[in-house]
Amino acid sequence: MTIIGVRQFEQLFRKAASLDVDKNDLRRLSAFTNDKLHGLLLRGRANAKANGRDIIQPQDLPITRGLQESIHAFRSLDEALELKPILETLATLPEIGAEYSDEVESRLPEIVGGLVVALAKTFKILDPALKNPQSEHWDKAQRIFDTLI
Repeated sequence: MTIIGVRQFEQLFRKAASLDVDKNDLRRLSAFTNDKLHGLLLRGRANAKANGRDIIQPQDLPITRGLQESIHAFRSLDEALELKPILETLATLPEIGAEYSDEVESRLPEIVGGLVVALAKTFKILDPALKNPQSEHWDKAQRIFDTLI
Protein backbone atom coordinates (compact mmCIF):
# COMPACT_ATOMS: atom_id res chain seq x y z
CA MET A 1 0.00 0.00 0.00
CA THR A 2 1.09 3.56 -0.61
CA ILE A 3 0.42 6.50 1.65
CA ILE A 4 0.95 9.12 -1.02
CA GLY A 5 -0.03 9.41 -4.66
CA VAL A 6 2.49 9.59 -7.47
CA ARG A 7 1.73 13.20 -8.35
CA GLN A 8 1.97 14.42 -4.76
CA PHE A 9 5.18 12.41 -4.28
CA GLU A 10 6.72 14.06 -7.34
CA GLN A 11 5.64 17.54 -6.18
CA LEU A 12 6.88 17.00 -2.65
CA PHE A 13 10.35 15.89 -3.74
CA ARG A 14 10.54 18.75 -6.22
CA LYS A 15 9.56 21.31 -3.58
CA ALA A 16 11.69 19.82 -0.80
CA ALA A 17 14.93 19.25 -2.69
CA SER A 18 14.53 20.00 -6.42
CA LEU A 19 14.55 16.29 -7.22
CA ASP A 20 12.76 14.47 -10.01
CA VAL A 21 11.19 11.16 -9.05
CA ASP A 22 8.60 9.00 -10.74
CA LYS A 23 6.08 6.31 -9.98
CA ASN A 24 8.81 3.66 -9.98
CA ASP A 25 10.35 5.37 -6.93
CA LEU A 26 7.03 5.31 -5.08
CA ARG A 27 7.53 1.67 -4.05
CA ARG A 28 10.86 2.61 -2.45
CA LEU A 29 9.31 5.58 -0.69
CA SER A 30 6.48 3.43 0.66
CA ALA A 31 8.90 0.84 2.02
CA PHE A 32 10.99 3.61 3.58
CA THR A 33 8.12 5.46 5.26
CA ASN A 34 6.45 2.24 6.44
CA ASP A 35 9.67 1.03 8.02
CA LYS A 36 10.56 4.33 9.68
CA LEU A 37 7.05 5.08 10.97
CA HIS A 38 6.72 1.56 12.34
CA GLY A 39 10.10 1.96 14.07
CA LEU A 40 9.08 5.27 15.63
CA LEU A 41 5.85 3.74 16.93
CA LEU A 42 7.68 0.70 18.34
CA ARG A 43 10.06 2.98 20.22
CA GLY A 44 7.05 5.02 21.34
CA ARG A 45 5.47 1.86 22.71
CA ALA A 46 8.61 1.11 24.73
CA ASN A 47 8.65 4.67 26.10
CA ALA A 48 4.96 4.52 27.00
CA LYS A 49 5.38 1.19 28.79
CA ALA A 50 8.45 2.51 30.64
CA ASN A 51 6.21 5.31 31.91
CA GLY A 52 3.45 2.91 32.97
CA ARG A 53 1.07 3.63 30.08
CA ASP A 54 -0.57 1.38 27.52
CA ILE A 55 -1.29 4.24 25.13
CA ILE A 56 1.44 5.98 23.13
CA GLN A 57 1.41 9.73 23.68
CA PRO A 58 3.21 12.32 21.52
CA GLN A 59 6.03 12.68 24.05
CA ASP A 60 6.73 8.94 23.69
CA LEU A 61 7.71 9.22 20.04
CA PRO A 62 11.45 9.66 19.51
CA ILE A 63 11.16 12.74 17.32
CA THR A 64 14.68 14.14 17.02
CA ARG A 65 15.45 17.80 16.48
CA GLY A 66 16.29 17.08 12.85
CA LEU A 67 13.05 15.23 12.22
CA GLN A 68 11.12 18.02 13.95
CA GLU A 69 12.78 20.54 11.62
CA SER A 70 11.80 18.37 8.65
CA ILE A 71 8.22 18.28 9.94
CA HIS A 72 8.25 22.09 10.06
CA ALA A 73 9.73 22.18 6.55
CA PHE A 74 6.94 19.86 5.37
CA ARG A 75 4.32 22.19 6.85
CA SER A 76 5.89 25.15 5.04
CA LEU A 77 5.58 23.35 1.68
CA ASP A 78 1.80 23.71 1.89
CA GLU A 79 1.28 20.00 1.29
CA ALA A 80 -0.94 17.67 3.28
CA LEU A 81 -1.05 13.92 3.55
CA GLU A 82 -4.23 12.00 4.24
CA LEU A 83 -4.53 10.11 7.52
CA LYS A 84 -6.63 7.23 6.15
CA PRO A 85 -3.97 5.70 3.85
CA ILE A 86 -1.42 5.94 6.67
CA LEU A 87 -3.72 4.10 9.08
CA GLU A 88 -4.56 1.50 6.42
CA THR A 89 -0.87 0.93 5.81
CA LEU A 90 -0.11 0.66 9.53
CA ALA A 91 -2.79 -2.01 9.78
CA THR A 92 -0.82 -4.17 7.33
CA LEU A 93 2.43 -3.94 9.32
CA PRO A 94 3.37 -6.13 12.29
CA GLU A 95 1.37 -5.31 15.41
CA ILE A 96 2.92 -2.64 17.62
CA GLY A 97 1.42 -4.03 20.81
CA ALA A 98 0.01 -0.74 22.04
CA GLU A 99 -2.61 1.77 21.05
CA TYR A 100 -1.74 5.36 20.26
CA SER A 101 -3.60 8.42 21.37
CA ASP A 102 -5.82 10.53 19.13
CA GLU A 103 -3.15 13.22 19.30
CA VAL A 104 -0.49 10.82 18.00
CA GLU A 105 -2.87 9.65 15.28
CA SER A 106 -3.54 13.22 14.19
CA ARG A 107 0.19 13.89 13.94
CA LEU A 108 0.97 10.88 11.75
CA PRO A 109 0.55 12.70 8.40
CA GLU A 110 3.01 15.41 9.43
CA ILE A 111 5.47 12.86 10.80
CA VAL A 112 5.35 10.95 7.52
CA GLY A 113 5.67 14.26 5.64
CA GLY A 114 8.71 15.10 7.76
CA LEU A 115 10.26 11.73 6.96
CA VAL A 116 9.72 12.34 3.23
CA VAL A 117 11.29 15.81 3.42
CA ALA A 118 14.22 14.45 5.46
CA LEU A 119 14.76 11.72 2.87
CA ALA A 120 14.67 14.19 -0.03
CA LYS A 121 17.18 16.46 1.73
CA THR A 122 19.40 13.47 2.49
CA PHE A 123 19.66 12.73 -1.23
CA LYS A 124 20.95 16.26 -1.79
CA ILE A 125 23.46 15.91 1.04
CA LEU A 126 24.75 12.69 -0.52
CA ASP A 127 25.04 14.36 -3.93
CA PRO A 128 24.33 18.11 -4.18
CA ALA A 129 24.16 17.90 -8.00
CA LEU A 130 21.67 15.03 -7.95
CA LYS A 131 18.56 15.47 -10.07
CA ASN A 132 17.02 11.98 -10.14
CA PRO A 133 17.83 9.51 -7.33
CA GLN A 134 18.94 6.08 -8.52
CA SER A 135 19.05 2.76 -6.67
CA GLU A 136 22.47 3.50 -5.18
CA HIS A 137 21.16 6.78 -3.71
CA TRP A 138 18.09 5.09 -2.24
CA ASP A 139 20.28 2.37 -0.72
CA LYS A 140 22.70 4.86 0.84
CA ALA A 141 19.90 7.01 2.23
CA GLN A 142 18.17 3.93 3.66
CA ARG A 143 21.39 2.87 5.40
CA ILE A 144 21.80 6.34 6.91
CA PHE A 145 18.25 6.36 8.26
CA ASP A 146 18.63 2.78 9.53
CA THR A 147 21.59 4.00 11.55
CA LEU A 148 19.71 6.96 13.00
CA ILE A 149 16.05 5.92 13.32
